[in-house]
Amino acid sequence: MSEPAPSPDSPLVWRDDGMPLSALYGDVYFSSADGLAETRAVFLEGCGLPAAWVGRDHFTVGELGFGTGLNIAALLDLWRREKVAGQRLHIFSVEAHPITRDEAARALAVWPELGEAAQVLLDHWPGVARGFHRVDLPGFDATFDLAIMDVEQALATWDGAADAWFLDGFSPALNPAMWREEIMAAVAARSASGARAATFTVAGAVRGGPAAAGVQVGKSPGFGRKKERLEARLPGGPVAAPRPRRLAVFGGGTAGAALARAGRAEGLEVCLFDDGHAPASGNPAALVT
Repeated sequence: MSEPAPSPDSPLVWRDDGMPLSALYGDVYFSSADGLAETRAVFLEGCGLPAAWVGRDHFTVGELGFGTGLNIAALLDLWRREKVAGQRLHIFSVEAHPITRDEAARALAVWPELGEAAQVLLDHWPGVARGFHRVDLPGFDATFDLAIMDVEQALATWDGAADAWFLDGFSPALNPAMWREEIMAAVAARSASGARAATFTVAGAVRGGPAAAGVQVGKSPGFGRKKERLEARLPGGPVAAPRPRRLAVFGGGTAGAALARAGRAEGLEVCLFDDGHAPASGNPAALVT
C-alpha cells in the first residue's frame, strides 16, 4: 500500500483507504473500525462520563495525544448535550506533533454527527506553533488548553488537576516514551482525588506505570479487534474544591483587562474597578512591550 510523504507542516499521511496515519510512528490516529465509537467506548465511557460530572460546578479533563481532535470533539459534543446551567468544563491536552487544520477537518468530516462540536474546534484550531494555546469556548461553557510540546515538558509545566484522563498516545511498542513510568507518575500527580483514566491498550508497560504510581488499574472489554482496554482510578472519592463565583479586579490597564476577560471565560461574575478615562490604560491595541 503506497503512503505519500507528509507535508512539511504535518506528521500525517493518508493511507489509500482514507485513514490518517502517523508517518513518525507508523500507527493510525484512531480505529479503522469506527474512530468515534472507539472514543465513546474507551475514553468517555471508560472515564464514567457523563455521570462523573453530575453535580459538579467545574470538571477538568486531561488528554495525552490530541491528534486529530476526535476525542475532544466527542467530549464537547457530550458536554453540550448533558451539562446543566452553571457547569464549566476545562480541557487540557498535549500534542508533540500537531497536524494542520485542513487535515483535522478531513479526518473529522467522517462523523457529521459531531457537527457543531467539531466545527467550533476547527474554527479555533491553534495551529502548529510550539507552546501553550488557550481557546475560550463560551458557547460550550468550556475552556481548552493545548500544549504543543513534549509530554514530559507539558506535564511539568501544567499546574492543574484533572478529574479524568484520556491516555491516547500511539501504540506503546511504537511510542514507548509516552508510556514511561515517569510520565504515568506525573499524570497521577496532576490528578484530583478519585480521578479516572482510560486507554485503549493493556500492554504491560502501561499497566505497570499507573500501578507503580499508586493508581488502581483494571481491565475492561476492548473495542474492535482489541480484546481488552485499561481503566484506572486514583484512590479516594471525587472532591470538588469550592470555586469563587465573583472576581473583583482593581485596575483596568492591559493586565487588568486581560484578567477580567479570563475571569469571564471561566464563568465568573467580574467587577472591574478603575478611575481612568479609558480602558486598558488608554492603549487602543493593548500592545505590551
